Amino acid sequence: MARILAVLPDLLFGSKVQAMVANVGHEVAVVSSEADARERVAGNDLLIVDLCSDEIDGIGLVETLKSEGQLDGMRVLAFFRHTEVEVRTSALAAGFDLVVPRSRMAREGAALVDGLLAADSSTRL
Repeated sequence: MARILAVLPDLLFGSKVQAMVANVGHEVAVVSSEADARERVAGNDLLIVDLCSDEIDGIGLVETLKSEGQLDGMRVLAFFRHTEVEVRTSALAAGFDLVVPRSRMAREGAALVDGLLAADSSTRL
């Protein structure tokens, strides 16, 4: 069982992600703000970030956490609007491990989490 922190301001979609990932045996904490994410990031194995939200700057959050060393050894998964391909490009450049369209996250979230956690930390998906 992995510990996962999910930054998901959209409560409905956040509940869906939390349930699907918890159903495969992981402990999932959901927060809706960057401040809460900063407070709770320590001790997790994976960070999930919503890049669709206008309420948070997910890329900026991850860049800051990485520069502070708070994501050392932690994998980062994010999802974006399929129409905003530049967001995916920016997230990958910022060091996210896996960035998928929101629709794929909705369909395959648990499998994506398990695959990312199982992947060797030196391998990019």
